[in-house]
Amino acid sequence: MAIVGMACRFPGAPGVDALWDLLRTGGDATSDTPLDRYDTEVLYAPQPTRGKVISQRSGYLPQAADFDAEFFGMSTAESAHLDPQQRLLMMTAWEALEDAGIPPQRVAGSRTGVYVGNMHLDYWDRAARRGLETLTPSHIYNYRSILSGRLSHTFDLRGPSITLDTACSSSLVAIHLACQSIRAGETTMALAAGVNLKLTPDEDVLLSQVRMLAPDGRCKFGDARANGFAPSDGVGVIVLKPLSTALADGDHIRALVLGSATSNDGRSHPELLTPSIEGHIQMLRWAYEDAGVSPADVDFIEAHGTGTPMIDPVEFTALGEVLGKDRPAERTCYVGSVKSNIGHTEGAAGIAALIKTVLCLEHQQVVPSLHYETPNPKIPWQDLPLAVPTQLLTVPDRGRPLIAGISGQGISAANTHLVIGQASRPTPAPTADGKHLFLASARTENALQELASAYLAYLAPTGPGREFRLADICHSAAMRRHHHPKRLAIIATTHEELAERIRSYLAGEPSEPQDCTHLTEISQRYLSGEQVSWDTESAQHVPLPTYPWQTKRYWLN
Repeated sequence: MAIVGMACRFPGAPGVDALWDLLRTGGDATSDTPLDRYDTEVLYAPQPTRGKVISQRSGYLPQAADFDAEFFGMSTAESAHLDPQQRLLMMTAWEALEDAGIPPQRVAGSRTGVYVGNMHLDYWDRAARRGLETLTPSHIYNYRSILSGRLSHTFDLRGPSITLDTACSSSLVAIHLACQSIRAGETTMALAAGVNLKLTPDEDVLLSQVRMLAPDGRCKFGDARANGFAPSDGVGVIVLKPLSTALADGDHIRALVLGSATSNDGRSHPELLTPSIEGHIQMLRWAYEDAGVSPADVDFIEAHGTGTPMIDPVEFTALGEVLGKDRPAERTCYVGSVKSNIGHTEGAAGIAALIKTVLCLEHQQVVPSLHYETPNPKIPWQDLPLAVPTQLLTVPDRGRPLIAGISGQGISAANTHLVIGQASRPTPAPTADGKHLFLASARTENALQELASAYLAYLAPTGPGREFRLADICHSAAMRRHHHPKRLAIIATTHEELAERIRSYLAGEPSEPQDCTHLTEISQRYLSGEQVSWDTESAQHVPLPTYPWQTKRYWLN
């Protein structure tokens, strides 16, 4: 199964590229709880106390209420009543499709499935607390099942539409089910997602009572000081296709899902809420059997990694048992947790773990897992071929694609493990000389100017666009993006010339006549609102800047 598109919003990381910067530099994006969530000064107590919280820190999205209502054709009142989790999913799903190079109209009406992992409906709870008489018919749109239904309706996707809650493994299970659906022929493509917004103190009060909330708001996975986690905001969406289809469509394949398994501990432990080593071992073995991969070949693991005294030893012991068999002594398997960077995004934790893992595979690097200072003495490190990375490491060339595993666990012992493989890098196409037609569009003039500015940064001497041929950039902008009413068309021969002409557009300077009759004719047709196409058989799809949302804050009065 091919992962062809990804998008996200996590604390300290408004997008996929920003997340990689945060990870590789060892950034901690947790912060003090803002007052618009709840007043920690009033609720804080240093020790577990009824009705109090023991932490004043977690991971938050600063613009969780912001939404481009006009883009999605929604009124102010409709947007204000709508759960911001749905709004975030809509914008992030659009970005994931852009990353995949799939204009939404191309999959409208198709058997595309939508699978969304989620645990909480805090916006509904906040609305109800204002008084039952304040609930209006519009609140019916905030049922949990509508999280997936909203995406299916927005993009006219006709395959299965499922919102699921297996607690903290929800979005990893969503990916597993999406892959199963595609393999069964039930769907031709799928969006798998997870979303979480922490808007009330309720869960923090409960987790404080059971001592699962980290008092300092930091996940210390594998460390002797591990004392809980920090529930956090987050949303992520990926686009999945059969590998054969992705190759035939010329997609940019970011990584492969080689196999997966879901399981439950059953009665392998006498306590329902206590994780079982036996259950974890079974889950891991089943996942690698499904993938047809030897566990000894796994290069690194993204653990469930909550940093709790009860779960950490179980995870490490099970991983050592399965991954250690037949593993060469010199080949250490690194095990880390994205929760140390952004907190525990709960229903979105699995999708955060997957996006991190794909980025590590793409860069062939393992990023540091934070707050690991003193190894947990309850973990038999000397018997395990495992280590927690504390700095950015380059994975040596194995003479094969790299392999990674991702674990997730729900409180009901709903376990999940995905096996992810590094994608082959496309063969660079030969340089395409001559003039090329660059197209860009947006719903508003302001958005178009912002998009043009983003392309200037993209085309700068150190920008990401310099890695790609101008022919591929222009092909992707023309054939792999939705075209909105406000449009820009520029003919250029080089990256530098295109950047200069974009600067002229932003400065309001009139465009100079260009001696290229064929492309000039196409550009004029495009600017007049026509759909245009031309022969670009030799061009490849490459990543481009995403749509610049024109957001406003929408919240309950």
